[in-house]
Amino acid sequence: MSWQNWVVSWMVRNQVKKPTEREPFDPIATRLNAEKRTMPRPVRLPADWRIVPANSGLTGEWIEPADASLHGDAPVVLYLHGGGYFFCSPRTHRPITIGLATHARARVCVPDYRLAPEHPFPAPVEDALLTYRTLLAQGVAPARVVVAGDSAGGGLALALLVALRDAADPLPAGAILYSPWTDLAATGQSLIDNDESDVMFRGAWMAHGAALYLGDSGAPADHPLASPLYADFTGLPPLHCYVSDTEVLRDDTLRMAERARAAGVSVSVKMGRRLPHVWPIFYPFLPEARIALRQSGEQIRQLVRARAERARSTPA
Repeated sequence: MSWQNWVVSWMVRNQVKKPTEREPFDPIATRLNAEKRTMPRPVRLPADWRIVPANSGLTGEWIEPADASLHGDAPVVLYLHGGGYFFCSPRTHRPITIGLATHARARVCVPDYRLAPEHPFPAPVEDALLTYRTLLAQGVAPARVVVAGDSAGGGLALALLVALRDAADPLPAGAILYSPWTDLAATGQSLIDNDESDVMFRGAWMAHGAALYLGDSGAPADHPLASPLYADFTGLPPLHCYVSDTEVLRDDTLRMAERARAAGVSVSVKMGRRLPHVWPIFYPFLPEARIALRQSGEQIRQLVRARAERARSTPA
């Protein structure tokens, strides 16, 4: 374990977990506080990159090379930020999205999807679908797209893949998932086993987020587009997953990976040791975050290359 991980873990436990234990749950206050929170070391955008607002039917922002001539062949990452479906934004997740963009040499689209409680399930799924379909309508080939997300955004990324498959839409090349929240029914044993060791959350808190997201939709907690653990994974593209052995959502990843493999999906899982939930968010301060995003960047390029090679070898 790096000394930086000790610093980050101490900071998260004292600034996130302990205050939440003392204060009543307030989703709007949580949202406002997240927008003000700072990282141990701010991420800096390289001089040859830019952040531009999304337009032409898209919300959120793009992180992309400043030289537009490099856009044509670059992978496109559709990144769905985490935050329990009720807080965080494209801005809060720039440490991950900037790191992914620069390591994968990719354009990263980060939609500002609607949040609960104002917009409960299935609003975020609808927004993710709209974003993906808009990218394709604008000429982005699905073979160049990799979907990615963390925590709730990781679950949303999986829900997007399932919804696309069910609608017979062209699928992206694959997905990168950081500590995905896949089970709103809260049945994972790690919710209990890692209640103390997780420096960010208590296992019981997942019920707050689940109730907020489902709202008055009438959807059960095991609805496959709200809790993709319960989805049929048949036909989905490859998945690369990252999760910590000490976080409460560990089993949301491990059980999902097991079900996906049983359905014939290619899945890899990188298990971090004693790291915070979604540790890549602490890029570039945390060495383990730098390693994860560097690996993710290569995985994105490999997914796009492999998809291109399959297309060339498939008879017309």
